[in-house]
Amino acid sequence: MRVDLFDFDLPETSIALRPVEPRDAARMLVVRPEVGLEDRVVRDLPDLLQPGDVLVLNNTKVIPSRLYGLRVREENAARVEIMLHKREGADRWRAFARPAKKLHVGDRIRFGEPSESTACELVRLDAEVVEKGEGGDVALRFSFAGAFLDEAIARLGELPLPPYIAGKRPTDDKDRNDYQTVYAKDEGAVAAPTAGLHFTDDLFHRLDERGIARHFVTLHVGAGTFLPVKADDTDKHRMHAEWGSVSEETARALNEARARGGRIVAVGTTSLRLLESAAREDGSIASFSGDTAIFITPGYRFKAVDVLMTNFHLPRSTLFMLVSAFAGLDCMREAYAHAIETGYRFYSYGDASLLLRR
Repeated sequence: MRVDLFDFDLPETSIALRPVEPRDAARMLVVRPEVGLEDRVVRDLPDLLQPGDVLVLNNTKVIPSRLYGLRVREENAARVEIMLHKREGADRWRAFARPAKKLHVGDRIRFGEPSESTACELVRLDAEVVEKGEGGDVALRFSFAGAFLDEAIARLGELPLPPYIAGKRPTDDKDRNDYQTVYAKDEGAVAAPTAGLHFTDDLFHRLDERGIARHFVTLHVGAGTFLPVKADDTDKHRMHAEWGSVSEETARALNEARARGGRIVAVGTTSLRLLESAAREDGSIASFSGDTAIFITPGYRFKAVDVLMTNFHLPRSTLFMLVSAFAGLDCMREAYAHAIETGYRFYSYGDASLLLRR
């Protein structure tokens, strides 16, 4: 499909730079294809779902994955910014480098400062460029591995706010809480599963009372989620792979819920993409562990997910293509025009939508 079909004008004033407080006070646009739109708030979610429905949430945890380093090559040095986006081994990450033209295979990058004390060795971290791909993508092998590498990244890294926020204000201590879901558990994401940012303990309690169960999956969101689609046709766009898992216990519980007539409600496009990756042709969900690069555009036949809760997305993005596949392109263009006109807040810290599958 032509990518320009997914374009729309978005005022700068529509981009949220901070979340609302409390989290579940955000607005939520309910989109029922061929029925209409309804303006609600996130705390209304229990009333909008049915007893027996099941929420599926992504419990990935964001790590401070933006690193600033010094490329060292003989007598020459140059400053580079590294955005980790996918772990490939105990000591190895794929990353986006900027400016990538300053890096060659074999170059060493030094993060942090050298220390005279071995007790403070983690204030310094080295990496070697072992592979260089397209679009600034590089593979790095670090001087630490496993938990030692995780600790060094946590010490030296910066929380990776999306560029449309980071370009307008600096990251601060408040973001360390705001940019994590209250149920974040498994470290490895470099971007938050933002639909989940709206949930609170009180909202979970009210969902429990309503008879709406919840289960967790893990998809470590990569920085590729921020990349624009530069191709003119969706067939020419390449998705970056992300690692995810669905346990046997979760797959069984979801299949049983659906057999009883309950709907599968994906919280976020990451949960949806993982469930669709794990789904069999008959719509049942299997356990899953591995990479997924699923790219969902209009014409895709959904197998696992009945309802999607998600934020408002970028023009020409793979995520707007996904929601257009789910609820219909014309329906979503109408919904987004309504959201812009009535002051909904867009992107990671913005408001939510609840989409029923067309």
